[in-house]
Amino acid sequence: MSEVGKHVRLERIMDRERGRMVVVPMDHGISSGPIEGLVDLADTVNRVADGGADAVLMQKGMVRHGHRGYGRDVGLIIHLSASTSLGPDPNNKVQVCTVAEALRMGADAVSVHVNVGSDTEPRQLEKLGGVAESCESLGMPLLAMMYPRGDKIGDQHAAEHVSHAARAGAELGADVVKTNYTGQPESFRHVIDGCPVPVIIAGGPKAETTEELLRDVRDAVSTGAAGVAIGRNTFQHENPAAMVGALHSIVHESATLEEAMGVFD
Repeated sequence: MSEVGKHVRLERIMDRERGRMVVVPMDHGISSGPIEGLVDLADTVNRVADGGADAVLMQKGMVRHGHRGYGRDVGLIIHLSASTSLGPDPNNKVQVCTVAEALRMGADAVSVHVNVGSDTEPRQLEKLGGVAESCESLGMPLLAMMYPRGDKIGDQHAAEHVSHAARAGAELGADVVKTNYTGQPESFRHVIDGCPVPVIIAGGPKAETTEELLRDVRDAVSTGAAGVAIGRNTFQHENPAAMVGALHSIVHESATLEEAMGVFD
């Protein structure tokens, strides 16, 4: 029955027919503080929901402030990992919420962050494996954020590192993996081919231009990505609803770059 629960929850945040999703992460408050776009969380949730986001992702303490308590109804992913930029090792993600807590708060899925290649990688992998077991038991979908970060990682977007990180997430039981885009469709194909679960791409730091970001999204989706999980490039955009609408058009409607840019007209 737990498998049924996973499917029911996944269908709330992922298109049933095409298996695609647009997620807007909003967990940056724990790592960076109340940055632009997240001061009034409820308002931002409303804006990205208006644009067609399938889900937002946030820490457990913010659910009452920005999701079903005040914001419009949109899929909810509760993040179980945390670290701050002020700590001794920001790459050391620790577990701060359980699957059972997220279930009680009405989550449609949970997420775990692992920095593959970091000094604390072993403990982070151990936590991911434990969370995956709890998710199987409770019927909760698991999104694994798998990033290649550490002293051995020369290029965080190199296909060999990204594909290894993505595969590690699938190996330990993730239902969906979020990772970096490699920058080119040809190299990203290696990531998709090597990961047996859906892969969605991260947005990373703010892009220089909207067109540049949308081009990467279009290329990634055309190569086989199941969607996006993009935060700062959406909630810090001058028009968050339009930005999410453009992402939605590419991910769910296979829009061209020109059609997606037309959302802003």
